[in-house]
Amino acid sequence: MKPSLERVRRLLPALVLAATAALVPTAAQAATPAAAPASAVAAAGSSGWNDYSCTPSARHPRPVVLVHGTFGNSVDNWLGLAPYLVARGYCVFSLDYGRLPGVPLFHGLGPVDASARQLAAYVDGVLEATGAAEVDIVGHSQGGMMPRHYLKFLGGAGKVNALVGIAPSNHGTDLHGLTRLLDHFPGAEDLLGTHTPALRDQIAGSDFLRRLNEGGDTVPGVAYTVIATRYDQVVTPWRTQFLDGPNVRNILLQDVCAVDLSEHLAVALSDRLTFHLTANALDPANARPVNCLSYFS
Repeated sequence: MKPSLERVRRLLPALVLAATAALVPTAAQAATPAAAPASAVAAAGSSGWNDYSCTPSARHPRPVVLVHGTFGNSVDNWLGLAPYLVARGYCVFSLDYGRLPGVPLFHGLGPVDASARQLAAYVDGVLEATGAAEVDIVGHSQGGMMPRHYLKFLGGAGKVNALVGIAPSNHGTDLHGLTRLLDHFPGAEDLLGTHTPALRDQIAGSDFLRRLNEGGDTVPGVAYTVIATRYDQVVTPWRTQFLDGPNVRNILLQDVCAVDLSEHLAVALSDRLTFHLTANALDPANARPVNCLSYFS
């Protein structure tokens, strides 16, 4: 006998909790405190990013736009990488997208196509402020996948030189099989989509992902880099993060350093090898070798 909708409603919170615990880099999981907005903004300002007076240099002529993951935000997701890039002479910017009413600090929950439109408007603002012709985009998790909708459907390909995806949900996730449980609870996926559309959109095989990947993973004129870790417990199987197409470089972190144990959160928040690989992707003409010793540089 099929479970009633009322039973689905009772069981869904547990399922959503399991999904969100895996999909979202919360402050507790990331070992970064849920700082008040004022202090978070101060942290960003004091570290030199989101500075709209920044003028791109001849060496780094393209601003870098950082795109957080599901349940992330424009500051907490980038407390490691943003200052790293600023110190290397980049103009760095980060946005909040996918906000839901009544949910402070934790963003990236709205429909992914709507979030891509927010990214498009944000990139236009960065280009206008800096006078640059193009940006480079670096995104984590959903933030590494969502810009592909902008590139493919919203005219972003003419404004973006490179996309670096760190543990991106390019082909969705099965959460180690958890998402297959949705089929056993009629109405559960609809409820999930109603309350947290971005989670529904990132389930492997979702309508959104079918549209995004139909006809090929990439668009001409953009350089793609994917940095994945075999210990990813969120975007699974981890190989689904990789892209197919020309001008793509797929990197498994453990091929760079076999003893790197970074998982889905640490790979973006604190992994120095990822930071170095990102810098190489942004400036391939001056790329440096990256190996286990790069932790100390």
